[in-house]
Order: sequence, then structure tokens, then C-alpha cells
Amino acid sequence: MSHLDDKDEMLDEYDFSDGVRGKYVERLKETSNVVLLEADVAEVFKDSSSVNEALRGLLPIIQAQAEKVTHQ
Repeated sequence: MSHLDDKDEMLDEYDFSDGVRGKYVERLKETSNVVLLEADVAEVFKDSSSVNEALRGLLPIIQAQAEKVTHQ
């Protein structure tokens, strides 16, 4: 039986005894841009590519509206 056949994916060689929980959590919060879609939206937009494509299609409309508000 090989290591790959075991249900536990962690090998005995892994040593986390000096690990620090959450060491990079603040850096991750600053550099990530995660958006959770609600179920009905996620049914239509199956991946980030489809979401980005739809938002890029809306950008000209959003920018035009922002310019109208700015110039009033």
C-alpha cells in the first residue's frame, strides 16, 4: 500500500509543530478580492470568467452614469 492509497492525505514527514495559525491572514485580506454570489446569481454565472465578462459589459453604462452625477 502506498502513501497515495491512505485516506489521510497528510504524510508523516509533514511537521507543523512550529507553525503559526493565521500567520498570513492579514496579508491575504489585503490582496484578495473574493465576492460571494448568492445562489440565484451563481446559477447563471458558473465561473469568474462569466462574471467578469458581464461586469465588463456593464462598465460603459456605469461610467457614463458616474460622469452624469459628477457633472451635475
